[in-house]
Amino acid sequence: MSVDTVSLTGWGRTAPTTAVRFRPRTYAEAAAVVRGRGPRGALARGLGRAPGDAAQNAGGSVLDMTGLDRIRALDEVAGTVRCDAGVSLERLLRVLPPRGWFPPVVPGTGRITVGGAIGSDVHGLDHPAAGSLARHVVALELLTADGEVRTVAPGTALFDATAGGLGLTGVILSATLRLKRVATGLISVSTERARDLDDLLARFTSGGDRMPYTSAWVDLSARGRAAGRGVLTRGEHAPLAVLPAHARRTATRRQREPWAAALSALPGGLLGPAAAALADEVRYRSAPRARSGELRTPAAFFHPLDAAPAADRLHRLYALSTGRSGLVRYRFTVGYGQEEALGRVVRRIAARRCPALRAGLQRFGAASPGWLSFPAPGWALTVELPAALPGLGRFLDGLDAEVAAAGGRVCLAQDSRMRPETAAAMYPRLPEFRQLRAELDPTGAFRSDLARRLDL
Repeated sequence: MSVDTVSLTGWGRTAPTTAVRFRPRTYAEAAAVVRGRGPRGALARGLGRAPGDAAQNAGGSVLDMTGLDRIRALDEVAGTVRCDAGVSLERLLRVLPPRGWFPPVVPGTGRITVGGAIGSDVHGLDHPAAGSLARHVVALELLTADGEVRTVAPGTALFDATAGGLGLTGVILSATLRLKRVATGLISVSTERARDLDDLLARFTSGGDRMPYTSAWVDLSARGRAAGRGVLTRGEHAPLAVLPAHARRTATRRQREPWAAALSALPGGLLGPAAAALADEVRYRSAPRARSGELRTPAAFFHPLDAAPAADRLHRLYALSTGRSGLVRYRFTVGYGQEEALGRVVRRIAARRCPALRAGLQRFGAASPGWLSFPAPGWALTVELPAALPGLGRFLDGLDAEVAAAGGRVCLAQDSRMRPETAAAMYPRLPEFRQLRAELDPTGAFRSDLARRLDL
């Protein structure tokens, strides 16, 4: 087992802290780290894709779980896979579709481990139909504070605290997931433009659930009558047998959108409000008014920002233009019937001329059993902003108040700046979570920067 002292951040590269990093390769080595933890406790970490400080533990121990990466069993009769917590979803997307199976939930990045996905209770673009990942976990093995391994099943308090519990109930060692049977992993995609937010929301609901994977990019630079305009994308698994050979070859290539090329071509130092607005205009105008039948690979459809250097380049552009690096991801949800609140948030962001790297909208269905899980029925908006924007903290505090007044919540797994009283107001089951942690882990074996900041 390798051991070193490192400075760690989330994907947003804000608030780095130092910890001792262990890289166990067996369950016994992971248990030894937990038993030998120091006074600052321990925390499991996967591929580091949490935008904020959920996978950091200042002055303590961090277990890098990527060394535990075995796919242990694929049961094609039951339609399940059992794997170590360090296996990435990107790897499952390579292994499963050729055998006619697909992960039950695919979030916005494939570079996340199974353990991290359960700890965050991730969701995909088909949430109204599929729910979040907790609904598809058959069982998991959890290393608890006493150094013992427990098999945890759905329907128990420990499961509901662990799914979405951000690693604070223990170290997930392995999990068994139910899979989705598919004819092919290829995605048939339709795209359409919406002229404003009302039009976009109407298009979301008009298509029914025939194409289950649905999301939209929102132009947060547009103001006035065009505020909230966007591009709606739907997808469904395409039957490979009906495709001609040339279409199959085309679908295997990673595609790059014209807007991405334009944005990446911006010289350093120019990614301010005006350049961001220009990039948004290019993206909106380059999208088809209506197109259907386009074929994409799972990587191209679900994970366009994993493509390669685009995200890292944008990090550097923000750093050059603002004097320091870092992105803040602001992700919130409000319920159906609260569309006016959603519109107010969109207009406030547009009025402030925030240069958003990412602005995505999707729908949520039924809530997860996880006590701290994010999804709840309604609309979810994700925005990524440069951390160096003047007054950003105060501005987002104001959005928190707007979201809370509408009965919504901000995503804990992606947060980097929320106040503890705000989190407590948005997550009514937080007292139960704290009580279970106190009973299961009275000495505070599992800790994180996020947990300390928000008093989880």
